[in-house]
Amino acid sequence: MVPAIALCLRFLAAGDTPVLLTGGRWVEAARAEGITASRVAGLSLADLGDVPDLGLALHEQAGVLATALAPRFGALRPDLVVCDVLALGAGMAAELAGVPWAQLSPHPLYEPSRWLPPMGSGLAPGTGVRGRLRDKVLRALTARSVRRGERQRAEVRSRIGLGAGEPGPIVRLIATLPAMEVPRPDWPADAHVVGPLLWEAGRGTLSPPPGDEPLVMIAPSTAWTGARSMAEMAVEALRGRNLRAVVSTFAPAPDLPGWVRSGPGDQERLLRQSSVLVCGGGHGMLVKALRAAVPVVVVPGGGDQWEMANRVARQGSGVVVRPASVEALRDAVARVLGDPAFAAAAQRAAATVADVRDPVEVCRTALSLAR
Repeated sequence: MVPAIALCLRFLAAGDTPVLLTGGRWVEAARAEGITASRVAGLSLADLGDVPDLGLALHEQAGVLATALAPRFGALRPDLVVCDVLALGAGMAAELAGVPWAQLSPHPLYEPSRWLPPMGSGLAPGTGVRGRLRDKVLRALTARSVRRGERQRAEVRSRIGLGAGEPGPIVRLIATLPAMEVPRPDWPADAHVVGPLLWEAGRGTLSPPPGDEPLVMIAPSTAWTGARSMAEMAVEALRGRNLRAVVSTFAPAPDLPGWVRSGPGDQERLLRQSSVLVCGGGHGMLVKALRAAVPVVVVPGGGDQWEMANRVARQGSGVVVRPASVEALRDAVARVLGDPAFAAAAQRAAATVADVRDPVEVCRTALSLAR
């Protein structure tokens, strides 16, 4: 699920010449897809696990990225640079090189809104006097962090030779399903929902166990911090339920019962055969499931996962399990399988892909208007 590779393939199919600049992990994978790709020297950044001010550290790293990338942009002379929303330095580098840039958000729009509670809260927009007051108070609490980040970014920009005020991208690509968005009256004019940008990294040949029983796909979260693994807990929850299960993971697990298979495999192919997905709530996995019209049982962590899990639950396509337990997972899977309303909601979510825009067309239009 590497959005940059997926977007490069869309540009390649449209007759453009994409060039992927990245860390070393995805260079060979991109080249195998016919994409020109290379590693950017100077991107070896420090671990930020124990820094006292994460925002400051991220902005300091953005300055390092900008100075490393700007000479490459200058040499390549691209018509457009597309930067991941988290790669703050890439946008700065494009500015230093005098190249227009677009921003790619591989998830829903996370920009604060005066009509919504803060991102990560998992809350629906408040209604009535109390609900609106709640959201206003929560926004005020998070606004301090936003303003501090803006000051830190301005300092870094000035240090590397840019103006303190940032012009921003010429366009923003929001790579999600419309069903995952929350309506807001202040939707930015430069932001366009272009649908999920998914590239399948796992090309294994994992197949489900034989049989006619409903298939449950389990996609363990990399953010899981429980004493037992998510896969272990989910398999225990499904035991004795007249179901089959497939665990999508990097390597086969030993000592599994006959009704379970595990290992690397094409997740989209497996989802097409599944009746329900159990996952951690990462955006990429959720939109894969919803695009395949598969309802979900979500065992989320915090932040992004908690937000996505609650959006899916409000849309009707899934059930949130928190805290996780064998009993809660067993009940949630039974509920989703036993109520056709969940599958119907997932089908409605899948249908919203018809409302997205083509990211290549969006970029070309924005570039022509910017010239």
